[in-house]
Amino acid sequence: MSELGLGNFSKEHDFLVGVDSDGCAFDSMEIKHKECFIPNFIKHMGLQPISKYAREACEFTNLYSKTRGANRFPAYLLALDLLEERDEVKRRNVTLPRLQGVRDWVERETKLGTKTIGPEAEKTGDPDLQQAYAWSKAVDDAVHEMVHGVPPFPGVQDALAKMNVQADVIVCSATPNGALQKEWKEHGIDEFVKAICGQESGSKKESLSACKEFGYDTEKMLMIGDAPGDMKAAKAVGALFFPINPGHEEESWVRFNQEALDRFFASTYAGEYEEKLIAEFETFLPEHPPWKK
Repeated sequence: MSELGLGNFSKEHDFLVGVDSDGCAFDSMEIKHKECFIPNFIKHMGLQPISKYAREACEFTNLYSKTRGANRFPAYLLALDLLEERDEVKRRNVTLPRLQGVRDWVERETKLGTKTIGPEAEKTGDPDLQQAYAWSKAVDDAVHEMVHGVPPFPGVQDALAKMNVQADVIVCSATPNGALQKEWKEHGIDEFVKAICGQESGSKKESLSACKEFGYDTEKMLMIGDAPGDMKAAKAVGALFFPINPGHEEESWVRFNQEALDRFFASTYAGEYEEKLIAEFETFLPEHPPWKK
C-alpha cells in the first residue's frame, strides 16, 4: 500500500520517477472537469446567464491550453478573467465574481485545496473564500460520487511495473490525496508507487523538491506529465521530463515503454532526446483561446 505524502518515504533505488495522475496515468480529465468542476462552478459562481461562455472558458483553461492540469483555484480564476474580457459576456451585463479574497489566498498559500481553504474561510469569515470553499467541496463530492470505473491508459501498468525494478515511484499530482488513493487502489496500481503526493502535500514542485532531499541525483529524477505545469515543476528542481501528449496519450505510453524508460535508466535521456520530445509536446496546447484570434 502506498503512503499518503512523504512522511514514511525512504530511498531504495538510485532513480526516482514522479507520475501525474489525471490526464497522464488516467483518462479522467474530461469527466472530472466537464461533469464535476464546471457544472458546480456555474452554479456556485452564479454564471447561469453566461453558462455557454463559462463552460468554454473553463474547458480552455483546464483542458485545452497551456494551463491544462493546473491547480483548480488559479485555473478557474483565470477562467473568470477570460470571461471578463469577452465581448459576448460584456454585452449581457453580467456581474462576475471577482473573488479577490481567493486571489489573495492563492498568493500566500502553497497547499491550495479544499482542506486548506475551508479552515481559512472559517477563520477569516471572508465571503469570497466561503464561496470558493462551497464550490470546491461540491466538486470533491461530485468526483467521489461520479468518477469510478475509469481505468489507467493502456501501457500505464506495464510502465509502472518496469519502473519499479530500478526506480522509486511516486504519484505527483494536484488532485486531492483521497481521490488519488481511491483511484489508484481501485485499479490495483497503488502497489507500484511508494507515495501519493497530492493537493495536500503541496505543489508538484514542492513534492519533487522534497524527494530531492533524499539524495537523488537530478539526472536520475524524472517527472511524467501531460501539462506544461508538470514540465515546469520538473525543470524547477533540475529533473528530467517525459511528456504524455494530450490527445495522444496511448502513443506516448508506447514510446515510454519501448524507448524512453530504457534511455532514462541508461543515462542517455537528457539532451537531444528530451529536447525533441519537449519541442513536440509544446505544439499540442495553445496559449490563447480561439475566441481571441
